[in-house]
Amino acid sequence: MEDKVFNLCVIGTGPAGIITALEYAKLNPAKSILLVEFGKKDTVKNILDDSIEITNTANHHPPYECTNKGFGGTGLTWGGRCVMYDEVDFIDRPVVKNGCTWDVNLFNEVKVYLEKTAAYFECGDAKFNLNDIDEFKDTHVAEGFKENTVTDKVIERWSMPTRFGARYIDEINALPNVTLLEGFEAKTFTDPDDEGNVQALQIRDWNGNVKTIQAEKFVISAGTQESTRILLRNKNLFRLLDNVPDALGKYYQGHLSGKIASVVFNGDPKKTDYGFLRDKDGVYLRRRFQFTTDFLVKNNLLNTAIWLDNPLYHNPKHKSGAMSFMYMAMITPIIGKKLAPPAIADSITKGKVEGIGSHVFNIIKDLPFSIIKPVSIFYKRYLLKRKLPGVFLYSPQNKYALHFHSEQVPFDKNTMTLSPDGEKLIIDYSLTDDDINSVIALHKELDRSLQATGAGRLEFWFPEKELYSEIKKMSRDGIHQSGTTRIANNEHEGVVNRDLKLFGTKNVYVCSSSVFPTSGQANPTFFLGAFATRLAHHLTQN
Repeated sequence: MEDKVFNLCVIGTGPAGIITALEYAKLNPAKSILLVEFGKKDTVKNILDDSIEITNTANHHPPYECTNKGFGGTGLTWGGRCVMYDEVDFIDRPVVKNGCTWDVNLFNEVKVYLEKTAAYFECGDAKFNLNDIDEFKDTHVAEGFKENTVTDKVIERWSMPTRFGARYIDEINALPNVTLLEGFEAKTFTDPDDEGNVQALQIRDWNGNVKTIQAEKFVISAGTQESTRILLRNKNLFRLLDNVPDALGKYYQGHLSGKIASVVFNGDPKKTDYGFLRDKDGVYLRRRFQFTTDFLVKNNLLNTAIWLDNPLYHNPKHKSGAMSFMYMAMITPIIGKKLAPPAIADSITKGKVEGIGSHVFNIIKDLPFSIIKPVSIFYKRYLLKRKLPGVFLYSPQNKYALHFHSEQVPFDKNTMTLSPDGEKLIIDYSLTDDDINSVIALHKELDRSLQATGAGRLEFWFPEKELYSEIKKMSRDGIHQSGTTRIANNEHEGVVNRDLKLFGTKNVYVCSSSVFPTSGQANPTFFLGAFATRLAHHLTQN
């Protein structure tokens, strides 16, 4: 293997790495592709996650809750939610402090590849607005809702393969031009020659043994943390530039997320779309409240999605036997770990074990439905091929908790840096005033909009003076990582160009959500898949 020169070497086998390799292999059946994956089958503890230090554990999950090592990458615990980025994410606004280093033209270029991307995710047609889907056109979330500054038409789609590794491993193994190498860490690139070409990469196995891989082109697709660590270790890749790009390792972003209010609709509760819709192909869809581009730009606010949700599971005051039963299952040590990944489980239970007696009372009070409903949900969620993505319960009071998911400011003090020994990755992460105040302002606008049209109103869970501190306390990310190797037009503003090519090189690319300069309201997985599809075509054409 060390004597062979591969046409393409892809580092990392998460959804982006898998899509890049598969699409390139289909376009170039005569060319050789090497996939390098650090993890091995059933990887649990590993030296990379063990060598990460997080300075703010209140707002950032620990390493083992953020990423996964092994074929499929973080797709091993991905929930399957496919969401599109929005035009406003590509418009520079004062609130993002000149951090929007990509543009609407790039957004439109990437959208060309959405249908191919949707095929990989098996999430149906690449339509993310209900007005583009005949059976849902001109429908609304609740009786009396009217669009103005707020729309209820934007949707999320749910992928069939929530485990990309399990879905595509057989296809990868069956391709004669693809070689999968597991248990190796990408360690050291050779210097670019005077033309910017990098000839080889040293990789290291778990026992410290080193191999040298040669390739015509390299794609670093190891997730934000590890892609950034690889580049921080290999600053020699920038030797043809005057300086290492200042943006490398900076502007780390995720999302603010949580619940601070409920919505009460005024119309018929039986006409409220509180749960999932299904399209003609059986794909699960879900509405999200979002705000128009004009409103966000005019009011200098961050892009945010808000959707109907259940009350907090851990608080037995919801009086739902089904919710109490599911909460009790989630906090049961062995069962809970099998029901959801740690970060998702924490978002449901909030790490709290309380009110057990009241939860038991709720379960007994609602028998047999407190057990029948969860059993039905379990069947749909775990035993069917296209799984029920989540659990949302009907409210006869037409009252639902609201879950917000909000963009973060590209803040230069949110960083990933290396310790002096070059091994430990140190993550500094915090929330800014703009992050939090935008969430509050947009909830107020949603309330104003609903009341102005007579559709309903918001009930806030906390006094106004406590909203800031409560949002800061509840928001915890590290799962939707982006920003640290951002796209830009030049090396003074970013790390890669609009084709994802590393500044200072001719044949090294980064395909990770680390290239996204703004985080928007969307989780990055689907849109990164579109970038991966586009990159495979770019590599083929060039």
